[in-house]
Amino acid sequence: MTDTDVPEIDDWDVPRDSSSVALFSGDAGGLPFDQRRCLVRILKERYLSKDAHPDLWEVLISNEEVLRSRLNDLFLTLHVDRDAEVAYKRQAVPDESQKKFPTLLHDTAYSREETVLLVYLRERFQRERAAGTDPVLVDLEELVDRVAEFRPADTTDIAAETKRANNAVDALRKAGVLHLTAEPDRFTVSPVLDSLLPLPRLKELLDWLRAESGPTPMHEEAEDSNVSGGELDE
Repeated sequence: MTDTDVPEIDDWDVPRDSSSVALFSGDAGGLPFDQRRCLVRILKERYLSKDAHPDLWEVLISNEEVLRSRLNDLFLTLHVDRDAEVAYKRQAVPDESQKKFPTLLHDTAYSREETVLLVYLRERFQRERAAGTDPVLVDLEELVDRVAEFRPADTTDIAAETKRANNAVDALRKAGVLHLTAEPDRFTVSPVLDSLLPLPRLKELLDWLRAESGPTPMHEEAEDSNVSGGELDE
């Protein structure tokens, strides 16, 4: 059997009532199957959410400390946001007296188009949730149009710009920020944005976009939300 023959962890059929935690010959692990499955999901994905994996979320909440300990062994920290019902890992930061830790994670910069969409989706999510809308829905066309508002004035290759906007939407879908619906080109916005894009980070992105593109209506909407309702809280 090759690596490609190994089934996804969610597809494995392992007895839940087994009295032993050993799952294979020579297995020296100390976690039962469900906890290992949850740990693998946290390591593989950018985040674990209750809406996407309700069963694993319950495992995480019930075994938070042991899973946190396993991640700490890998120089990773576990962050659990019970309000947004999401959890994610971060690279541990050593004390000033410590040398730099070995790393498993790599920082990946967002593209200009992805940054525009993240800021827009974060503000849109907060505004509609405050108005009682759940789930928050967005269409592909409006996302592409939003990116177009930040298009450089001297752009001539509109087709290439549109392709980059569509690629940004697809990247956020793969990251779990957007979820497909039964309707073509319509998405729900994940509550993970509340936790992964807190207000200080949002302000940084707004400042970057302002420096890159100048003031836009989106900037005014986001800043008005901060002043009037305190909706964009950490």
